[in-house]
Amino acid sequence: CEGCMVEDVDGNVFLDFTAGIAVTATGHAHPQVVQAIQNQAANLLHISGTDFYYEPMVKLAENLAVRAPFPESVDGRARVCFTNSGAESIEGAIKLARYYTKRSRIVSFQGGFHGRTYGAMSLTGSKIVQRQGFGPLLPGVTHIPYGTHGSLDYLEEKLFSSVLPPEEVAAIVLEPIQGEGGYILPSDGFLERIRQICSRHGILMIVDEIQSGMGRTGKLFAIEHWGVMPDIITLAKGIASGLPLGAILSRPELMTWPPGSHAATFGGNPVACAAANVTLELLEAELIDNAHQMGEVLHAGLTELAQRFDQVSLPRGKGLMIAIDLIDADGNLDPDLRNRIVDGAFYKGLLLVGCGKAAIRFCPPLIINSDQIQVALEILTELFEGK
Repeated sequence: CEGCMVEDVDGNVFLDFTAGIAVTATGHAHPQVVQAIQNQAANLLHISGTDFYYEPMVKLAENLAVRAPFPESVDGRARVCFTNSGAESIEGAIKLARYYTKRSRIVSFQGGFHGRTYGAMSLTGSKIVQRQGFGPLLPGVTHIPYGTHGSLDYLEEKLFSSVLPPEEVAAIVLEPIQGEGGYILPSDGFLERIRQICSRHGILMIVDEIQSGMGRTGKLFAIEHWGVMPDIITLAKGIASGLPLGAILSRPELMTWPPGSHAATFGGNPVACAAANVTLELLEAELIDNAHQMGEVLHAGLTELAQRFDQVSLPRGKGLMIAIDLIDADGNLDPDLRNRIVDGAFYKGLLLVGCGKAAIRFCPPLIINSDQIQVALEILTELFEGK
């Protein structure tokens, strides 16, 4: 594997538009990432950050803290707690919100995906298979529809006055752009209004940037598109270009729990942190800008596809986090067609992955170029032409 290309055991070569589900931000085997991994592995593979500090972890914590979209304070901009995965970051964020607020209830969203461990699964509202058969789940979680002001009206005017006392709500947890749920964007003013609701009632705003963060949308954090300052951010996926690493970022006054309250033996592993530091350098040097520019190219190409073929919806998303829905002759979502297109693309050398009910998501490595985007669009055109 190299760059945006992967090869299977039979020698078949594929153009990868999945990036391991938005993980390999710098592409496969980026030489600078590989060199950082090799150098760190030759020096220190592991010593638990719960007991001893080491340079790659401290450097990464500092790098993330100064870039977090939180207000500056006398205690700095952010605190950082390292984990091994997105689900683990969400679990830690739940604990932190409950610990700090001394409240237990959480509001999450239908269509949201936060992981498959018990706390994260309890917040997830994407697909029934992700929850069915695993109950009882974490109590005190309320799901409402995502992205519309009507759902926030319902929260404030109905739930808060009938079954969900706002003074018992620790956090509202959301993805700024829903990932597994279909790459769904919020309506104008939605995220700003959530910030207002949280501030009004002393509720923490937790933003899940596990898929949308680390440059994927053309900004380091997707929430920056809306100019909204959350209280807690969860990260993983693209943070270390493919190595297992996650992080919880919070405003400094929140993360005051004592040592031992929350930790992970492998969280902030030296090798993963070394990869993450180089990843961040590459993102800021060129890849965040490339995600924005190539996102515009991809969006324009998918728009042309939608104008030509009735089965294709107009694209939605930001940067290189874009999706299209596939629809039938009656205008209904068509998951079977989506699956056939994804399978057909595979046999033509293009790796795609679905999301939502009938969407195809486009989340290639952030190193993708316009020629590779054109190859992908040509393959899709052939498939919709029935070739």
